[in-house]
Amino acid sequence: MEYRKRDQGWPGMVAVALALLLMVGLFLTGCGENSNNTSPGNKKPGTSQNSNNPDISAQPNQEQQTVTLYFGDQEAMYLVPETRTVDKKDGILEAAVVEELVKGPQKEGSARTIPEGTRVRSVNVVNGVAYVNFSQEFQTKHWGGSAGEIMTIYSVVNTLTDLPGVEKVQFLLEGEKLESILGHMDTTIPIEPDLNLIED
Repeated sequence: MEYRKRDQGWPGMVAVALALLLMVGLFLTGCGENSNNTSPGNKKPGTSQNSNNPDISAQPNQEQQTVTLYFGDQEAMYLVPETRTVDKKDGILEAAVVEELVKGPQKEGSARTIPEGTRVRSVNVVNGVAYVNFSQEFQTKHWGGSAGEIMTIYSVVNTLTDLPGVEKVQFLLEGEKLESILGHMDTTIPIEPDLNLIED
């Protein structure tokens, strides 16, 4: 009789042992899942996942680029190149370059080609054509003369077409095309560069 009682209790002990093993297994599995949550792909928002991520800040660094600007010479016969490092204006290099032309030359012996007080309304490049929209001062404050006009027009054209993706320049005054903004040259169509005007 005692042997039979012991025999009947043995399966119960086995069942308890299996249940304990199962619980331990589930516990270990849960710990493994928690440890996986600390992997780079599952980090909480706001934590750095790796050092290769780009630095995102409220004031990102301005992009700079070295360009060639063309100003006039003292006799208004040739364009004089001047190398300058510029900051992109709102990410648009072409606009930044025209703004630098408006500031005037830094090189001794070079002459201003765009009247002081001129504002650059906008610069957009479409299909290789840079549409440059100047304020009215570009016209009203210009010193005049066909030679002065050539220096002004080709200062802008040769400078912009020196940049990648720009082949011609369309001049606008306060957003409008005019037959001749400065009085002599046709400005109703995009203008190509004239490399013969560049001083050797």
